[in-house]
Amino acid sequence: MACAQGEYDGVYGSGAHAFSMATGSPGELGLLKALADGFTPKTNTKLLWKKAGSGESLKALKDKTVDMIMVHAPAAEKKAVEEGWAIKRALIGSNEFFIVGPADDPAKISEAKSAADAYLRIANAKAKFFSRGDNSGTHKKEMDVWQQAGITPSGDWYIVTKDFMTATLKRANEEKGYFMTDSSTWVAEKKNVPNLKILFKGDKFLVNTYHALCQPAGATPGAQWAAAFIDFVASEEGQKIIRNYGKEQYGQGLYDDAAYARQYDD
Repeated sequence: MACAQGEYDGVYGSGAHAFSMATGSPGELGLLKALADGFTPKTNTKLLWKKAGSGESLKALKDKTVDMIMVHAPAAEKKAVEEGWAIKRALIGSNEFFIVGPADDPAKISEAKSAADAYLRIANAKAKFFSRGDNSGTHKKEMDVWQQAGITPSGDWYIVTKDFMTATLKRANEEKGYFMTDSSTWVAEKKNVPNLKILFKGDKFLVNTYHALCQPAGATPGAQWAAAFIDFVASEEGQKIIRNYGKEQYGQGLYDDAAYARQYDD
């Protein structure tokens, strides 16, 4: 393994066979631990989690510093499979993006007809907008929306955090700006961000499909266990964990399962 255990953000299970994964929100929000708890005791494995957005996760897979990834960057994922350094691309579920902001909605995005229209209104109003700016799946989607709107965002109103989802959401709350957060993080964190509310959602372009990918057989020490974990996550047992995750704590699930996500998968 390229990284020592101490360099990981979470270790789940205590089995003899270690495998590593890079992912962002599923790890931050605890879904990864729930899935690992269902898999590691039965397979004598332990899962080492590295916190990384989709772009950084893909790079880690390509560089062979992790055994698998869980990401939402479909075009880059397909390219990885075509180039041969990733296999077993499996749809595992979805969530969606919400554009949240201050309740007084200075850019009037609640009246927008599309995500691009919402972004256009924010730019025209020069209303404070927070961007992760970190090449994550969220950042890639954000830039796609700006492109649809025909805008290259810049200026004092456009604030790049170079930080993860939850941290950026909390900063938007503190400074009363707009941010595009995923629905899973919103459900988990909305009680902690009282200055923000959902102002735009429902554009199909804002649906996130998550896929798991792993190393080709033998490419890294934990590749075989990563492949087995993908099979578990895609199985009915794994899908049930995804469907139900968050319902007990938050009153609603944080992710939709693969059966639901398939209608948005391309």
